[in-house]
Amino acid sequence: MNARTPWAIHPADPHSPAAAALLRHYLAEMITRYYARPTDDAEIDHHLATGHHSNDLTPPTGLLLLAHRDEHPVGCAGIRRLTSHTWELTRMYVHPRARGTGLSTALLHTAETTAHHLGAHTIRLNTRKDLLEARALYARHGYTEIPPYGDDPLADHWFERSLV
Repeated sequence: MNARTPWAIHPADPHSPAAAALLRHYLAEMITRYYARPTDDAEIDHHLATGHHSNDLTPPTGLLLLAHRDEHPVGCAGIRRLTSHTWELTRMYVHPRARGTGLSTALLHTAETTAHHLGAHTIRLNTRKDLLEARALYARHGYTEIPPYGDDPLADHWFERSLV
């Protein structure tokens, strides 16, 4: 991958081949890190079938942003509507080959800008205690911890940031 080539970040159908493959990489990493063991396609398929899909990341309930570099999908971020003025950041992922390049910041800013254009005044997210890099990224960009919201049983930390 050419380090000087800029990213292209655009909305994508979560079921498109490129997005679906990247979302499987995301889920594989989340499973592996959470359970501290390898995973396989059958386990990923099970998680997708039991609610860890991204079906709601399509208009009007949400949107998936897919990042490409040199025509390779290297990252994604989803946003979903919680209320008319509050949206949630989800499925934030940067492929290992693109980490350390600033892509996570680019995805975060694009997701925030897109949510704001869709009417969001606030963006929220939840994450886990084992995702130290993610928590540091959100804190660095002005997210503050808030009380729990939603029903994600794997979440340990909840964050929010004003977009106005």
